[in-house]
Amino acid sequence: MTLCGKMEAEVEIKVSAETFHDVCSCRPHQLSNMSPAKVQNVDLHEGNWGKPGTVISWSYVLDGVPKSGKHVAEAIDDVKLSTTFKVIGGDITTEFKEFIFIVQATPKGEGSCLVHWTVEYEKLNENVPDPRAMLELLIDISKDIEEHHLTQKPTAQA
Repeated sequence: MTLCGKMEAEVEIKVSAETFHDVCSCRPHQLSNMSPAKVQNVDLHEGNWGKPGTVISWSYVLDGVPKSGKHVAEAIDDVKLSTTFKVIGGDITTEFKEFIFIVQATPKGEGSCLVHWTVEYEKLNENVPDPRAMLELLIDISKDIEEHHLTQKPTAQA
């Protein structure tokens, strides 16, 4: 059994690729408002929002259990609309030696995008399950971002 792995998932949402990328790279601290059942808190630990090298602390719920984590924004590509985060502390590090999140938003017509999440990891031992629940959480948060933006848009008056 291999300890290293890569998992991917994607979802189409009704949010522009630019807006989704902006939330992930520059405004993750707003996720607790957009996905409050899943993300309790996102704090700037070091650096500046939207800049590589920024360290962010998270409080979130995974499979009904409160968790915390710390990661660094390794890369932010405003052309490819992708952001790469490397986990450097928190609950994930009790099971994984290395854990990297990559998210990319690809435009899919007017006001929608395809969100592609990639998780690259190295388990501490072979008894650690694949991080499928984390990938599902990321997809669910993506859907919550969509829901938040759809409910924030003003409706046209007839």
